[in-house]
Amino acid sequence: MRSRVAGWVSLAFLVGMIAGAQDAPGPAPQAPPNAGAHTGRGSGRGGGWMGGMGGRGVGGTVSEVAANYYTIKTLTGETFAVHYSANTRVLKQPPRPAGADAMRVPPEEIKATDIHVGDAIMAMGEMDVASKSVGAVTVVKLDPERAREMREMQMNFGKTWLAGRVTEVKDTKVTLHSQIDDADHTFVADENTMFRRRREPVTLADIEVGANVRVEGTVKQGVFVASGVNVMGPPVSGGPTPREGPAPR
Repeated sequence: MRSRVAGWVSLAFLVGMIAGAQDAPGPAPQAPPNAGAHTGRGSGRGGGWMGGMGGRGVGGTVSEVAANYYTIKTLTGETFAVHYSANTRVLKQPPRPAGADAMRVPPEEIKATDIHVGDAIMAMGEMDVASKSVGAVTVVKLDPERAREMREMQMNFGKTWLAGRVTEVKDTKVTLHSQIDDADHTFVADENTMFRRRREPVTLADIEVGANVRVEGTVKQGVFVASGVNVMGPPVSGGPTPREGPAPR
């Protein structure tokens, strides 16, 4: 499970780098003709490793390469067109190096023609969920080994791990909203659940609405029972509004 958690952190770091690249100054890419053809342009989410990354992009395996777009198939079986132009930033995620700084190796610039059928990519930009297309600002070709880990990791999401921002704490049940699939999930704690903030032990009473957590555990009789909960930081300002309910025990 530790390797899966490390993979989740690596994925989150990569998405952060992609977002940073998207927000960097520079010319905008040419949007595909059908992007934004409906009022839901850029909203909603698509299938993939990041559940559409909050409506800003999608990830999947390339099934077709054309002059100005890639066709990808997501983990959930959906097909998306990733449109790119001369202004699209195309990056390659390097193989994971040995050492403690493995998470901090930045992606390298490549050409759009360096992406081929069978490659796993993530794309961010102007997303049209209805037409299943993305006008990509940034495209990242994933390292094959980490792409495999991400696929396995998402398949186990909700089964052996959860991650998201806490929206409610009621007795021993905690509800969180995850950007992985843009949905709410709940888990329960029992006498065997271990709570930590970084490396320091904490208790259920220290889990506050707005805090980002990652959770390890198993599903028992349809309920996710946490074996370990790691609080990744203090509550984030501007987070979800607390729901009414009794204070945690």
